Amino acid sequence: MENSYQKIEVTGISLPLKVTRGHFATNHSHTNYYIDLTTVKTRASEAHMVAAKLVERYLFGLVVDTIICDEGTEVIGAFIAEELTKSGAMNTNAHKTIYIIKPEFNSNSQIIFRDNIKPMLRGKNVLILEGSVSTGKSINKVIEAVKYYGGKLSGVTAVFSAITSYNGIPVVSVYGTNDLPDYAYADYNECPLCKAGKPIDGLVNSFGISMI
Repeated sequence: MENSYQKIEVTGISLPLKVTRGHFATNHSHTNYYIDLTTVKTRASEAHMVAAKLVERYLFGLVVDTIICDEGTEVIGAFIAEELTKSGAMNTNAHKTIYIIKPEFNSNSQIIFRDNIKPMLRGKNVLILEGSVSTGKSINKVIEAVKYYGGKLSGVTAVFSAITSYNGIPVVSVYGTNDLPDYAYADYNECPLCKAGKPIDGLVNSFGISMI
């Protein structure tokens, strides 16, 4: 797997997008690419680069008190907080710094936040950070949780996103379908690759990929 991905050079950032073409099943859809964000999530230098690009392009001027880091994006989220603080971005926290939290999922796959985390959401301006977005269903879960726990949505951002908005809410990302024009996803029942008889190459979730 280490040598099977393709590096796609992207304008505006010196960090190529790593992808593998094939037939992959995610929690919500089937896709024709696996977006490999492993090193972006785990290497400090790459995470910092992506965070700086997000702040430079899209996030400057937002009021952010709390960042919810979904799909293992905590390292990127910490660097976003650092970049926002360094640039003088506003937040309403008394300590003038930004909370970095991640969602917890119960046995019904619902997002919960414990009592010690609730004050970091109630009345706070919340930025949602995702890894890779295709359908937007993961975003919807987090948005619902933000509202339930009394937070105010400041914005939604991602490393890679195949969509530019979800229910009227902009989804801003470093990489997108402009960089990968033939990226496609479909519901399980409507997958053209399945209909063409192409077997699934791997199962994908936020932790990575398991080849079949």
